This record gives sequence, C-alpha cells and structure tokens, in this order.
Amino acid sequence: MDWTSAQLRSLVELTRRGTLTAVARALGYTPGAVSQQIAALEKATGMELLDRVGRRVELTDAGLTLARHAERILATEAEAVEALERSRNEVSGALLVGLFATAAAEILPLALRRVREAHPDLTVHSRDMDVDEVYDAVASGGVDLALGLDYPDVPIPRDPALRVTQLYRERFSLAVPAGSMGGRAEVALADTRDLGWILPSPDSYYGRAVRTACRRAGIEPDVQHEVTDTAATLALVEAGIGVSTVTDLMLGLRASRFDVVRLRETIERHIVVVFRSSAERRPTVAALVDVLRAVAETRQGRRGR
Repeated sequence: MDWTSAQLRSLVELTRRGTLTAVARALGYTPGAVSQQIAALEKATGMELLDRVGRRVELTDAGLTLARHAERILATEAEAVEALERSRNEVSGALLVGLFATAAAEILPLALRRVREAHPDLTVHSRDMDVDEVYDAVASGGVDLALGLDYPDVPIPRDPALRVTQLYRERFSLAVPAGSMGGRAEVALADTRDLGWILPSPDSYYGRAVRTACRRAGIEPDVQHEVTDTAATLALVEAGIGVSTVTDLMLGLRASRFDVVRLRETIERHIVVVFRSSAERRPTVAALVDVLRAVAETRQGRRGR
C-alpha cells in the first residue's frame, strides 16, 4: 500500500479525538491537510474509512481495522528509528518537542542554548500546544517528547507506553489585587470564600486541581471568569477583577502589579517531561531529557538563593 506515516498517524488520532479539527490541533496541521491525508489513505486502500455524523466523524469497520494495524506500524517505525540511532552511537538528528506557553517562555530558550553548546548536531523543533494535549501528542507520535504538567490532586493517567519524568515541582501562591489583603504574608483558602476567582475550566487538569484543593479546605471557589491563558489571568488580577493561583513560572510570563501571598495549604504542580517508552534509549531523546533536567536544576538553584 502506498501510504505515509503522517497519514496513518492522522487516522490513529481520529480514533482518539473524533473530529478533524481536534486532530489538526494535536498534530500541528490544518483541518484541510488532515482531510487530504485521510482521502489519500482511502485512495490507497480503495475503501471508505470515515462516516460523517454531524460535526464529528466515525471510522468505518475498514477504518477501525486499518487504525489498529496503523498503531503497530507506527510503533515498529519508532523502534526502527531508535535502533538506527543506537547503531550510530551519536547524538545527531532532529526532535520535535511539544510544550505549553509558560514552558516555551521560561524553559525552552535556555534548553535550546544548552543543546547548541553540548550537541551541535542535534536539531530541536518545537510546537506550542494546549498543556492537556501534550500527553496524547506524545502517545500518537505527533511529537517526540513534550513538557507537561502533573498535579498531585488530579494526576494524569499513567500509560505504560509513556514515560513521565518529573523535572521539578512548584508550589502555588495566591495572586490578589494590590492592597486587598492588608499586607498579610499568608492566607488560607477559606479566606477567599467571599472573593471572586479567575480559573481555567473544570474540564482542565489545572482547573480541577485548584477546585479539589478548595473543596478539601471546605470552600467552593466563586469562579467568575473561566480563563485558560495565564497572561490574561494575571492581567485580570492586576485590574482588581479577582484572585487566582500562581507559581514562579507563571509569574515570569508577564510583569504585573499585584500582591502575591503565600497559601497556608500546599497546592503543587509538577513540571514533567513525557516521552514514549520505546524512545527511552534513543540517544537524541536521552540527551534532550538530560538537558531539560539540567535546566530544571538551574531554575531550582535560583529559587533556592
């Protein structure tokens, strides 16, 4: 059959996401490009692989059959790439990294600089994506590895096909409008009972994690604005609209004029690097993970001073 890995990967992603738009967002294509890839697969196989049901698409029996085999084909391809890299015994080639906005701003620049210095034959490309999508992007082969977030209160599901390695942890503080806490250095979540909150949707890991911590403290946060973008959230706090949880990494995104108060309760998030188990012994992946660990240690050292 005359097909490509990109076409097979798009088909596999459809089994996970259900719409061409969602597949395009996960893989960094346009919806039109994904549609063309599926059409090319249908031409190669001579069979219909999709049925359209409203705005969604469903795989036909033939589509489901090919998708199951496509997962094995892609896994075998990944193993071949790993074997070739090990046989060269050198760090050279290209990697595609998925990452979320704060990681792109605060971690990626230093990591890329260190890669250039330590591994000049390794080329790193990056793709900005929703942080809750990076795990699926790694699992599907859309990216080689990714920086993601894990919350102890709402941990990501562990998949044997993926390795999730913690780089470092951050503790949340509370961002509040300037002067609104009367100069207090620490507050409890219960002290926010009558305040308006700015948080992401409860459908997100972050949104669920903060709401879970609040409920454990005996309050239901009064979320008046559901906002995903961190910079927008900080701007709203600065404007006196409400309060929100923040970490040092998040504060680096935007110079803001508001107060940051320590939370009595411990709410954490872990910055992690995610890669496929089959790629664990790839020299390029191992080298980049080592660089990311070194960058994380540098950040931890700065925070400790």
